Amino acid sequence: MAAPASETPDRARPRVRTAYGEVEGRTGPGAVAVFRGIPYAAAPVGARRFAAPEPPEAWDGVRDAGAYGPTAPKVPYPEAFAALLPDPGIPGDDCLNLNVWTPAPVGEETPSARLPVMVWIHGGALTRGSSAVPVYEGSAFARDGVVLVSVNYRLGILGYGLFPDAPANRGLLDQIAALTWVRDNIGAFGGDPSRVTVFGESAGAVSIGALLAAPRAAGLFHQAVLQSGAPEVLPRDRVRTMARRMAALLGVPATAEAFAGASLPDLLAAQAAVLRRSSPLVGGPAFGLVTDPDTLPLDPLEAAVAGCEVPLLLGWTAEEYRLWLAPTGAMRLLDRLGPLSVALGRIRSGKDRAAVRALRAERPGAGPADLLGHLLTDRLLRDPLRALAGAPGRSAPSFVYEFAWPSGVRGLGSCHALELGFVFDTLDAPEASWLTGPDAPRELAAQMHAAWVRFAVEGDPGWAPWKADGPPMVFGGPGREAPVRVGAPTTRRVLP
Repeated sequence: MAAPASETPDRARPRVRTAYGEVEGRTGPGAVAVFRGIPYAAAPVGARRFAAPEPPEAWDGVRDAGAYGPTAPKVPYPEAFAALLPDPGIPGDDCLNLNVWTPAPVGEETPSARLPVMVWIHGGALTRGSSAVPVYEGSAFARDGVVLVSVNYRLGILGYGLFPDAPANRGLLDQIAALTWVRDNIGAFGGDPSRVTVFGESAGAVSIGALLAAPRAAGLFHQAVLQSGAPEVLPRDRVRTMARRMAALLGVPATAEAFAGASLPDLLAAQAAVLRRSSPLVGGPAFGLVTDPDTLPLDPLEAAVAGCEVPLLLGWTAEEYRLWLAPTGAMRLLDRLGPLSVALGRIRSGKDRAAVRALRAERPGAGPADLLGHLLTDRLLRDPLRALAGAPGRSAPSFVYEFAWPSGVRGLGSCHALELGFVFDTLDAPEASWLTGPDAPRELAAQMHAAWVRFAVEGDPGWAPWKADGPPMVFGGPGREAPVRVGAPTTRRVLP
């Protein structure tokens, strides 16, 4: 267990002693203390590149925790998405690190604070993203009485490449290692290890779906928030294909031993090449979680539906698909294809013609691209999340939401990831406007952020638990068809 914080006369540079050594953070506005770049596992280099995470080495003296630590190796977003999704890269080997924001006064009394804890797992299709994205700055949570932790984990081939000679789901094992660190150390930062809420968006929510089913994660958290991502595993052959394609480009066998001998730049170049042939909407080979006897023995959705007994907050945005289709011009192409687009959506989603007719009746003004997008979003997100929320025999409450405010960036609507600046109450970060456009409504951010804080503190975000036949709580409007544009921008950035 971590020891109490050490005495320090400089309150601007608070110190806390963890199980591995002392760290020195910074104090920001509102007396919030932040500690960045704390290692929770050893650097995944050399023989550890494709191994399960190992504990970090202890250090002597005081470790500076004033800046974000290295981010996991990754390839940049394609240009169309890089203009919308900030994704800083910080070089260095110690990428298995985390950050802590705490409102607790740092000193001898800190371990007795016992504040609720929230642990953020970022999205990015398990290939991109990090805890250093400015929109994920955690001060607002600490300001409101929550200890906020954000984590980095291995991505792409390093975290999710499937090899015959390496453990599967290494990125998931990293997340479990981070949660173990939280259990053993968060008390020294004023947090209560028995009141931990995990939350994540997109691939972060998919990861949380897996954590709900992973035996190794049992007892490490007590509530969960899944934003725009559902529990899922991919077929092993689909994931293995990514390593095989990369092996062909690298000219080596598709084994962890061979890949460990390749340079990191060569690995990332090969990864970038194979990622161009995958899509979150239409499928194809991809990096993802797989069932595995050691880490994830059961399909996580089936396991969670059968036996998830922690309170859940889960939901989606009203037009998730527009982030993937609008920036590339695919919306216009799909609209030109007309009925063919709708037929493609029906086939790819597994929906029947009656479902298409019902969707047309619900959304009479929707064009072919919107219909396809809604069909695929139902299949990928809304249907499995509804199944999880309304699982028969579930005794813990589920709270379901929809984010319906439309972006000020023309074409994006209420797209995937748009809610993040509202949840973190970080709309003042310049990067938040990349998705929201100018003048996003602060009052909506205050409302949504307060709901997440209340869920962490009380287990209740402020509305009635989900019933299978009831509507979700809608942020930004009374419904999908006519959202109330609270403080909607008067000018809009236009997508190419």
